Amino acid sequence: MTDRPVNLADLRAEYSTVGISREALNDDPVAQFRAWFDQALASGIHEPNAMTLATAGRDGRPVARTVLLKQYDERGFVFFTNLESRKARHLAENPHAALLFPWVALERQILITGRVERVSVAEATAYFVTRPVGSQLAAWASPQSTVLSSRGLLEAKWEEMKRKFADGKIPLPSFWGGYRVLPDLFEFWQGRASRMHDRFQYTRTDGAWMIERLAP
Repeated sequence: MTDRPVNLADLRAEYSTVGISREALNDDPVAQFRAWFDQALASGIHEPNAMTLATAGRDGRPVARTVLLKQYDERGFVFFTNLESRKARHLAENPHAALLFPWVALERQILITGRVERVSVAEATAYFVTRPVGSQLAAWASPQSTVLSSRGLLEAKWEEMKRKFADGKIPLPSFWGGYRVLPDLFEFWQGRASRMHDRFQYTRTDGAWMIERLAP
């Protein structure tokens, strides 16, 4: 029996969730994010803080990858990474990014765009010390985004760092830190039946947030 190739055009799901109205939205997009994030957390979906981060360097060619949101408040949304990685090089050349929270199980998405700035060393250190030891060692061991001839080299470096820091605390690497996305736009997307989705956009205007409904 020969397996038939999957027809991607046939892969579709009918969304059934009750939609959202302007009246139900908080005037503050960070408060609205918090409400949806808390619901995502309570739902038990895997890693609700996983977000797609899109950046582009000087050449304008975008790259997207999944990173983890580790802090957020009225100032912005924070993730941590190697400061010599591809994303870091992009942000040095073009300090703007987009974040996407793809909560497919909840038939929801949140898009955030904005300017990006480095967090302070104190903030990065405060987070770094909360990481599991293995993750701290990995930060030291991985020359992120560089070409490796084998996984064995990476594992050997990890073992080297394990021996190096066996007798004491693991310090923050000088090449590791965090970035904060300072939002200028939020979009809250809720799936609806027949692809008649609800989309609401928040844009900052003269220090206030303007809320508009977008066509699906």
